[in-house]
Amino acid sequence: MTDQTYLVTGCGGFIASRVCHQLLRDGHRVVGLDNLNDYYDPQLKRHRIEQLGTDRFTFHKMDIEQGDQLKPLFDQNKFSAVFNLAARAGVRYSMENPHVYLSTNTVGTLNLLDEMQRTGVTKFVLASTSSLYAGQPMPFVESLPVNTPISPYAASKKGAEVMAYSYHHLYDIDVSICRYFTVYGPASRPDMSILRFTRWIDEGTPIELFGDGEQSRDFTYVDDIARGTILAGKPLGYEIINLGGGGTPVSINQLIAMLEERLGKKAKIDYKPFHQADMKSTSADITKAKELLGWTPEVSLAEGLDASVEWYQQNKPWTAQIPLP
Repeated sequence: MTDQTYLVTGCGGFIASRVCHQLLRDGHRVVGLDNLNDYYDPQLKRHRIEQLGTDRFTFHKMDIEQGDQLKPLFDQNKFSAVFNLAARAGVRYSMENPHVYLSTNTVGTLNLLDEMQRTGVTKFVLASTSSLYAGQPMPFVESLPVNTPISPYAASKKGAEVMAYSYHHLYDIDVSICRYFTVYGPASRPDMSILRFTRWIDEGTPIELFGDGEQSRDFTYVDDIARGTILAGKPLGYEIINLGGGGTPVSINQLIAMLEERLGKKAKIDYKPFHQADMKSTSADITKAKELLGWTPEVSLAEGLDASVEWYQQNKPWTAQIPLP
């Protein structure tokens, strides 16, 4: 993977921007597209894109839901692979607006696969989610049946996965599906728990905690996720690969305590009923990632939280103005 050209969708997003960063760091050319929608403040997306400034990066304001917009992009570039990280994310909001999740996550994926098939691009990497494993025994392994998604978000990602399989079967497109586990780090989405909790603790605003806080997550640092995503760009046929912390899940109560320590402040907590679309716990079996990609996470939760809180403190003057969904 030297001196190649890659398409990265959703390049203003939390994870995709780090994928772009690592590809550019390694000397590649990156074509990034993002529709800069207002699910959360586009100012944060622009901040991430600004960090990618180099003559090897080209940005297009474009929507993967609009298939006709993609045609000239594929005609004008010879892509070695497509990294599809453009997505509507967030379990709870998907219950309020399920149609946009289907159109972006599933139909958008289909549009990209269509253009790949038309122009002969043979490698597709799809960002998927641990949310598909709801109700399955832990640690989650990729061979588990994931046919009972409990949110429109998870259902839309399942649709994208099986659409990618169809194009692998019909047109021999090489597909890697990366199922991410609770990604966190600097410049994260404002609807994600760590940024929300950090800001609320710092400001003295009560944390809205759904459940008793003993629900747990397999937290994974964003740069580890980006590295694994890029490693998945190698020829594999059709594979589903977990990218997660691979250790013991950490409870929300533990997470809050770690943030309190870093901020030097105590959290105020407003307990709410547990949300029916949430999962009680997540834990990734990452054996496959180790065997196929040589990937294991390198950044501990303690190190990752240090970096996350440091970014928050450094950028507080303007991030404090960003609404928390």
